[in-house]
Amino acid sequence: MNISVGDAHPTLRHAPPFVAKKDKKSKKAGSDDKNERVIADNRKARHNYLVLDTLECGIVLVGSEVKSLRGGLLSLDEAYGRVEGDEVWLVGANIAEYSYSHDLNHQPKRRRKLLLHLREIRKFAGQAYERGLTLVPLKMYFKQGRAKVLLGICRGKQKHDKRDAMKHRESQRDIDRAMRRR
Repeated sequence: MNISVGDAHPTLRHAPPFVAKKDKKSKKAGSDDKNERVIADNRKARHNYLVLDTLECGIVLVGSEVKSLRGGLLSLDEAYGRVEGDEVWLVGANIAEYSYSHDLNHQPKRRRKLLLHLREIRKFAGQAYERGLTLVPLKMYFKQGRAKVLLGICRGKQKHDKRDAMKHRESQRDIDRAMRRR
């Protein structure tokens, strides 16, 4: 019995080649998300504070603030988080006025409400009050079109801690240089 290609079983005739599916959960730890665009990064916070825990939260903004953020007009240098009752507020963040919204502009340094679940607020507030820690915004970014704040619960570094960190970085840099030359 002769079997031609046309007589083969219908499912075998048009079967696609086997392709392994990529696992969405197996991302590298340092890889950037394609749907995430960083607006501002608070690098000074990493130098002045020891970050113990982080939490991503939303933020309540008005239209001119969003337009200004899309242009990158943000400063988180003096910003901090404050817990009042069952709400968390971002205080001291400077979002510059948007030049094209004349009468409807916002106040650059107004307090902005952060959006967290009540259990997250209680957890963070409890830690901040009990152990004398501070809520510090580490970075602000757009994720899937929405503005997000990465809020960290931090302990202030003292001068000797900062010096130790600088010595460690320099020694690591020297080791890396020596390894490259070898």
